[in-house]
Amino acid sequence: MALETIEIQTGDQPRATVLLMHGLGADGNDFVPIARELDLSRVGPVRFVFPNAPILPVTINGGYPMPAWYDILGADLAAREDEAGLRQSQAAIEALLAREKSRGIAADRIVIAGFSQGCAMALMTGLRHAERLAGIVGLSGYLPLAATTVAERHDANAQTPIFLGHGRHDDVVPLRSAIAARDALQAMGNPVEWHDYAMPHSVCMDEISDLNHWLVGVLAEAA
Repeated sequence: MALETIEIQTGDQPRATVLLMHGLGADGNDFVPIARELDLSRVGPVRFVFPNAPILPVTINGGYPMPAWYDILGADLAAREDEAGLRQSQAAIEALLAREKSRGIAADRIVIAGFSQGCAMALMTGLRHAERLAGIVGLSGYLPLAATTVAERHDANAQTPIFLGHGRHDDVVPLRSAIAARDALQAMGNPVEWHDYAMPHSVCMDEISDLNHWLVGVLAEAA
């Protein structure tokens, strides 16, 4: 499954890549405006890659086809998971990481990020990736296949820094799901920078500012 992507660069010959997955029902355009709000000039030129999820029937939405990284089988996101769909999207995102490396961006200059379903994919793929990444970002999401994460996490990303942000008034992915992800990741030894905000299932300017500061830090450390 080859994914279509939208790309923007802050300059020629990018020195880092941020790969950012959108949420359920959106597309790669969703986070382009937010990326334009970031100031990563201290890092150097950066390539942003926004993949489009495949169109899938989504059970919780009556089987209606929409952009989705995997099927949502019920309101309890952890009770019944579409493992096959999750792993298929993981493989497709791995192909994008391989493409970035083939274009001259080392793994430790790549940040994998996502919102909601995209957050789940960023955590799942980033932790299992076989080379050390610069960082993993999870916005308004949760940790999928949590029961297998410890066994499947690659040693290369056992210490990779993670940024987690979530809204305290999120009625789509409950705050408790994000807190459970934070606690699980910290228990595994990953350094987690946690932020919660007075917002719903969304992104706010304070979160963008905090993320900006974190991105400069992890990409500068990898330079």
